[in-house]
Amino acid sequence: MVAIKKNPTETIWQLLATVPDPEIPVVNICEMGMVRDVKIVEDKIEVSISPTYTACPAMGIIAADIRQLLNSQGYEVVEIKTIYHPAWSTELLSNEVKEKLKNYGIAPPVDSGCMNWLHPDQLKISCPHCGSSSTRLVSQFGSTPCKSHYQCHDCLEPFDYFKCH
Repeated sequence: MVAIKKNPTETIWQLLATVPDPEIPVVNICEMGMVRDVKIVEDKIEVSISPTYTACPAMGIIAADIRQLLNSQGYEVVEIKTIYHPAWSTELLSNEVKEKLKNYGIAPPVDSGCMNWLHPDQLKISCPHCGSSSTRLVSQFGSTPCKSHYQCHDCLEPFDYFKCH
């Protein structure tokens, strides 16, 4: 077992920042705002995480990755809590993270307080490949439930759009 260091919470946050999002490996789970809290209770590490989408299929993988990482660093007792309130929101994404998404080929959310998912065909989504705003919705669900699938009319490339929510 690892002895709790002087600033153990900061150490754990730094470790968690090395865990990539399994669906978008260019960003980590802290950058995505999925790690909501870290607590140390006696010798137990409690990590609270939120899914980016209610039925996010990656949550089991993320929890296993967190547990494996912390165990490998000597933290024996690790509890992962999945929390739904407050709900994860695209408002948690910094401009830097949005740029990383774009560079990876995923169009980032267009605004933070949107309800555009009700009318996705009315969104003006720019192509992350060429920057054109001449795009069309192909499917409300892309490679994962938190993304929609679009195609660019100019470069003809398909791409995912990270839904605003």
